[in-house]
Amino acid sequence: MFVLHAGPHRLSLARPIVMGIVNVTPDSFSDGGRLADAQAAIGHALKLQEEGADILDVGGESTRPGAAKVPVADELRRVVPVVEALAGRGCVVSVDTTKPEVMRAALSAGAAMVNDVMALGAPSALDAVAASDAAVCLMHMQGDPQSMQQAPAYADVVVEVKQFLADRVAACEAAGISRERLVIDPGFGFGKALEHNLALLRHLDRLAELGLPVLAGLSRKSMLGALTGRAVDRREFAGVAAHLAAVARGARLLRVHDVAAMRDALAIWNAVEEQQDGT
Repeated sequence: MFVLHAGPHRLSLARPIVMGIVNVTPDSFSDGGRLADAQAAIGHALKLQEEGADILDVGGESTRPGAAKVPVADELRRVVPVVEALAGRGCVVSVDTTKPEVMRAALSAGAAMVNDVMALGAPSALDAVAASDAAVCLMHMQGDPQSMQQAPAYADVVVEVKQFLADRVAACEAAGISRERLVIDPGFGFGKALEHNLALLRHLDRLAELGLPVLAGLSRKSMLGALTGRAVDRREFAGVAAHLAAVARGARLLRVHDVAAMRDALAIWNAVEEQQDGT
């Protein structure tokens, strides 16, 4: 079973683990503005850790559909103090960014992982991570946040996403980033219509065939609203169900807003899966 190497941390993935979302942004799709200052974000992150988050994913730029790009200086101002404070408390911190400058600063501040929706596609992003010992999550996205949901199209979404991720894994290995540091993410909701998201979830095990841990990030996403009719702040139960469907198909990391609910669901899941026959 996988052990993820993330800076000084070794995270066993024998059981699925939970990544708690900490958005230090004014315009995230589900909680924009609520954690827009560092102290509020730090407090929220520590609460998520108390609820059972294994990793805290700190982001300073919204990647919701149609989101505007954020200047490097603004993203650094939002993210670095939060990363530094949490890492100083011994938390396993991930930085959610596409910018090499932010990656380097966050890694210097103590981040142990980079979560990149562009899969280290920006110039020098590979070098920024390769120069560290941090883990990295490589995500698939068709297009960019400004346009990705306008008309997503695929001949075969599972085949295309799997090939993209395989190519990015190869690029990481060529740059000197070992497989023990790599996580892959199909990018639910990033340049995908509902049918594409459902196909990826149903066939998530085919991505797991790449031999790397798979992250699923379905929390509060529009596909859950489309299926349930619920507003963004009322999708907790749908999110738990979707993430358990992902676990059943091989996901080992779950990126969620509602950590306590996800942790409770995993407690039941793990108990059932680990129960010995006849005992």
